[in-house]
Amino acid sequence: MNEPALIQDAQRGNLDAFNTLVLHYQDMVFNTALRILGDSDKAADASQEAFISAFRAIHSYRGGSFKAWLLRTVTNACYDELRRQKRRPTTPLEPETDDGDEMDSPRWLADNSMNPEQQFEANELEHAIQHCLDALPTDFRAVVVMADIEGLDYTEVASVVRSPLGTIKSRLARARLRLRECLQDFWELLPAAFRLNIETSA
Repeated sequence: MNEPALIQDAQRGNLDAFNTLVLHYQDMVFNTALRILGDSDKAADASQEAFISAFRAIHSYRGGSFKAWLLRTVTNACYDELRRQKRRPTTPLEPETDDGDEMDSPRWLADNSMNPEQQFEANELEHAIQHCLDALPTDFRAVVVMADIEGLDYTEVASVVRSPLGTIKSRLARARLRLRECLQDFWELLPAAFRLNIETSA
């Protein structure tokens, strides 16, 4: 994919070029929104809003990391969604079916390469991680998602959230400590390999 050329074409109003960019980044954008909001429906809405906003504002893109530019857009959409909620409800990690029953294995967690035992362990770990992410303040959650899940470097994260580099490092350090402490409460639920990793890093 020739990203610079696609961006230039999109800035000239080429919708096909922009849609190609959307297809390339849609999973990243959705997963970021899902981690921040903790709800698949709200994440889908925020992702859609983010891409609409990105298309409208793509003329303002002036180079640098396009990934970081998109993540700023989706993070802002997530913040808008959280601001609309007077009180963020507790949402089960497993979304409900059309009949109102809780799904055993959500579609977005499915991995056909796993056997049932591995899938169970993956679900348990996912539940623990998302629970602990939800417990973080929004600003902490956002920087952890971008740095530790999406792989942005500190400078890119600082650019996305428009905060000084020192602030980002401080938030990340405090967020990671809170996550580690929270995950220790799930000690028995975590696969043995992850319990060892936490014990080693503590």
